[in-house]
Amino acid sequence: MAKEEILTSEDVINKARTFLTNDDADYLHRAYQFAESAHKDQYRKSGEPYIVHPVQVAGILVELEMDPVTIAGGFLHDVVEDTEVTLDDVEDSFDHELAMLVDGVTKLGKIKYKSKEALQAENHRKMFVAMAKDIRVILIKLADRLHNMRTLKHLPPHKQRRISNETLEIFAPLAHRLGISTIKWELEDTALRYLNPQQYYRIVQLMKQKREERESYIDEVIGELKNQLKDVNIEADMSGRPKHLYSIYRKMAEQKKQFNEIYDLLAVRILVHSIKDCYAVLGIIHTCWKPMPGRFKDYIAMPKPNLYQSLHTTVIGPKGDPLEVQIRTKEMHEIAEYGIAAHWAYKEGKQPSKGNKAFEDKLTWFREILDWQNETNDAEEFMETLKVDLFSDMVYVFTPKGDVIELPSGSVPLDFAYRIHTEVGNKTIGAKVNGKMEPLDYQLKNGDIVEVMTSKHSYGPSQDWLTITQTSQAKSKIKQFFKRQRRDENISKGKEAVEKEIRAFDIEPKDVLISDNLKRVFEKFNFSNEDDMYAAVGYQGITAALIATRLTDKVREAKQKEQNLEETIEEVKNEAVTKKEQKRDSGVKVEGVDNLLVRLSKCCNPVPGDRIVGYITKGRGVSVHRSDCPNVQKEEVKERLLHVEWEKGQSDKKQYHVDLEISGYDRRGLVNEVLQAVNETKTNITYVNGRSDRNRMAVIHITILIHNTGHLKRIVERIKQIKDVYTVTRTTQ
Repeated sequence: MAKEEILTSEDVINKARTFLTNDDADYLHRAYQFAESAHKDQYRKSGEPYIVHPVQVAGILVELEMDPVTIAGGFLHDVVEDTEVTLDDVEDSFDHELAMLVDGVTKLGKIKYKSKEALQAENHRKMFVAMAKDIRVILIKLADRLHNMRTLKHLPPHKQRRISNETLEIFAPLAHRLGISTIKWELEDTALRYLNPQQYYRIVQLMKQKREERESYIDEVIGELKNQLKDVNIEADMSGRPKHLYSIYRKMAEQKKQFNEIYDLLAVRILVHSIKDCYAVLGIIHTCWKPMPGRFKDYIAMPKPNLYQSLHTTVIGPKGDPLEVQIRTKEMHEIAEYGIAAHWAYKEGKQPSKGNKAFEDKLTWFREILDWQNETNDAEEFMETLKVDLFSDMVYVFTPKGDVIELPSGSVPLDFAYRIHTEVGNKTIGAKVNGKMEPLDYQLKNGDIVEVMTSKHSYGPSQDWLTITQTSQAKSKIKQFFKRQRRDENISKGKEAVEKEIRAFDIEPKDVLISDNLKRVFEKFNFSNEDDMYAAVGYQGITAALIATRLTDKVREAKQKEQNLEETIEEVKNEAVTKKEQKRDSGVKVEGVDNLLVRLSKCCNPVPGDRIVGYITKGRGVSVHRSDCPNVQKEEVKERLLHVEWEKGQSDKKQYHVDLEISGYDRRGLVNEVLQAVNETKTNITYVNGRSDRNRMAVIHITILIHNTGHLKRIVERIKQIKDVYTVTRTTQ
């Protein structure tokens, strides 16, 4: 796809005329004029007129040779969101079909959400549900995102990173799922440029240094293949296949490899006229060069769910280096580049293949989006479902009749059972894999033949199944079963769990479980009544801690204000202490010296119970450090160290700052659970910060006020009990 050229509306419409009728071109011209009028006097961050953006989006859709309604959607995709134009205006001026596409890509407005993340999740949910009804919605959105990524340099760095992260998490995987590799690669490479510019430009430089050597090698390979194919009268187009920067970066990061250790930088793509020629060329290649074991994949016999077809093989090439070869027909290549868009494209005046049953069957995973949308009230949970089920690596298994079932990698027989039918899943008692009985938590592998054993006498799922299953579809069906079968039990269990969490805040349940407060909270979480809320806690649809936190927030706020007032009064009283007492306010005694200013060092924050040492500073008295503090280990400071010790009876009167670093698996609610655990020990928190990386590792920094090391130990032990917390470390600055 052309990246730098800025198209005019005439360029776009003239290119569209090469595959659309004149009436269609006139329709596009009307759409452009409508958009130009709506966006009049609007400008982008780059300073150019806003209409430039919709024109480029329409231009990308023209390159995909989309139908006229989709291209018109490119021109109009922002008019409802960013101007005074309404959907009714679009429908009155054009038609209902175009209005529905524009609505699908329009973000939500005029609704207040608790956070930017919640609003973004709701926007994505709206887009995905619209996409499930008409796939062209996402094609417009991908074109929109692609042009936005091309012009990202005009935004501030924090927005560049946020948009690039979102692109890698949602839009690039979606382009891959739709098979539109020409968009996928550009999105990924551009996102990498803003997220890790050092690595991006380093790889670019390394690619340039080896380019001549690679091109010479590929030319030699192609020359040899042309001679071989000429002997058997097979016509073929051959070229070197460029390796994309993001795929190199991922391979280096995930496999801990250096650039010179990545062998499939050398690749050849061969396009032929028929499937028969594909296999004939494969035979010739394996005759010329030795194939590498386990590196042959036949995506022609078994296409990927995104419709991709090709033969892949890796051989030891002429110079002894691994050489990757892809063989496909020209039609397959078009689908490899444009994916689902190729099925929607106008070809020789024909209508797009909207009614093609085989094509529709391959998109059944889109229809599941509507089911998920109806089964969750939480947009952020909905997006997590999509990321797990749609964007993860896939495994392909067979039913006993030979039908292929696609599941996320890591799936188990229970996921397979629920994919077949809800009742099959609920009545499952065992599973055979390749004719052999396997446990229900067995991880399925590509090519497994799975047979589910059921019994009409089965009592249904157990609570453990929610942990065993991997797919959101299976978990959702299991939760539905518990809702129906065990409502009374779940209500009782949920209420008991919520009351326990309330007591953990040192609050009596009867003080907060009053009708107005309950109504405020269950409406906040979109439940119809308090029984529905308790039932959801019982079947693990929502955590008891989250409900208890909401129920107690006003009482805790009032208690905190009262505590702050008491502390203020105490501070006023303490202003009258003697000068000598002020000197010893640190709780530390200097051996043989009186009336010295003593302060606790902030680099290591010593607390009673720690082994300590004093350091004589210039003009600032004695600075007290922990004995293991790096700042007092240096040879040059040892002559200024002196013996100090904690005063007896001070450890329960004074509070000391301590910094803790908590690392663990990044999941929703982890920070809340850490803060709640500290709260349970009646410990004040003065600072909280957290971050997570792309490997889902979370690091949380908190500063707390404690009395002594015994107090600290109790807090650390409580935090370590939290699920998914790996380490708790006391840190120094």
